[in-house]
Amino acid sequence: MTRLLFREDAYLREADAAVLGHTAEGGILVDATIFYATGGGQPGDSGWLLWEGRRLPIATTLKHGAEVALVPAEPLEMPPVGGTVRQVLDWDRRHRHMRMHTALHLLSVVIPLPVTGGQIGAERGRLDFDMPEPPEDLAALDEALNALIDRDLPVTESWITDEELLANPGLVKTMSVMPPTGQGRVRLVRIGEGAGQIDQQPCGGTHVARTSEIGRVEIAKIEKKGRQNRRVSVALLG
Repeated sequence: MTRLLFREDAYLREADAAVLGHTAEGGILVDATIFYATGGGQPGDSGWLLWEGRRLPIATTLKHGAEVALVPAEPLEMPPVGGTVRQVLDWDRRHRHMRMHTALHLLSVVIPLPVTGGQIGAERGRLDFDMPEPPEDLAALDEALNALIDRDLPVTESWITDEELLANPGLVKTMSVMPPTGQGRVRLVRIGEGAGQIDQQPCGGTHVARTSEIGRVEIAKIEKKGRQNRRVSVALLG
């Protein structure tokens, strides 16, 4: 099983790993990784592997059973099984994903409707809502979203058991994808604390430490996607 270093510290930019093997598709299996593996609407991380004077660009990262596979961007020499590599994260891209992911959690607070889907990007992200009618005042939504960001709320995590999640179905906002269970526990991401807590939901992705780190955003577009489904896109402005 691959140790998920990004879950222990989302700000870790470099780390060593042992190469466990190669997949049939050309991925590199490692025993520990700072690279987030594609899932939950968040893209897999990219970056580089360094070993013995060699440098291999990584295009994306995927789950491979209980392990994580780093997918090379080019058909170059692979690090040997049993060897050690230095992982270097494309931090600018990852950090934008972290900012956007937290912004989308805040969007689900500003628009308190069931979420039917979502996707995170480095420039834009979106949530799909079960929303029969579009919002009347887009500027008010923009203002509310940025006001939450400006409150500089802490973003923290805790863990609950599978049974506790099943007993509290209101924690799950996303209708289309259920949080992963079967490992005995589920990670909760919380925004705010104590009486100032504004959101708490299951999530396996990476987030910024405080909402002010997101920076200014704008609601870029609202599109109708089906009879009751509307897609709300958010853009990072810096």
